[in-house]
Amino acid sequence: MAMALAGFLAGCAGSAPPPTFDLAAPRDNLDARPGRGLVVVAEPSALAAIDTNRITVMTRGGGLAYLGDAQWSDRLPRLVQVRLIQTFENANRLTTIGRPGDRLLPVAQLNSEIRRFGIDEATGEAVIEMSVRIVQDSTGRILAGKIFTRSVPADGASGPVAAAALDLAMQELLRDIVGWTSARI
Repeated sequence: MAMALAGFLAGCAGSAPPPTFDLAAPRDNLDARPGRGLVVVAEPSALAAIDTNRITVMTRGGGLAYLGDAQWSDRLPRLVQVRLIQTFENANRLTTIGRPGDRLLPVAQLNSEIRRFGIDEATGEAVIEMSVRIVQDSTGRILAGKIFTRSVPADGASGPVAAAALDLAMQELLRDIVGWTSARI
């Protein structure tokens, strides 16, 4: 038994980890006006199947699979939170944005849920869907909410192609979220 386990672990040690990819925060074409109050961006919630560093593929049968030749640089919700904050900062909202735990006194909190984030095998597209809510910090009342969806063609489901298509869709989605939020705070 011990010999079999040692052989298994030795085999695992020889396999290289898949290439790692990142998402970018857009720096241009950001439609954001100066803020009137501080907003904190919470880490998005997501189902366990998406709350991972693996790149997902939504299969034709309605299932979920993972690409074996690619991974994200961090857990997807954490990566999305960081890139969303950076997009606000890139839109010159640096003094009006933060994250929970920064010891700030916000006017509102931006809560979100990642509903879909992957390659749709049936359409051949990179698809991202997020639900976003602006919540008043002092009362917990939802001030505004919207579901954002973006998709772009993904010319194949290989790791580099999938990651590039998802990054492009995410940049478009981040621009939409920052513009929408800025108009309401």
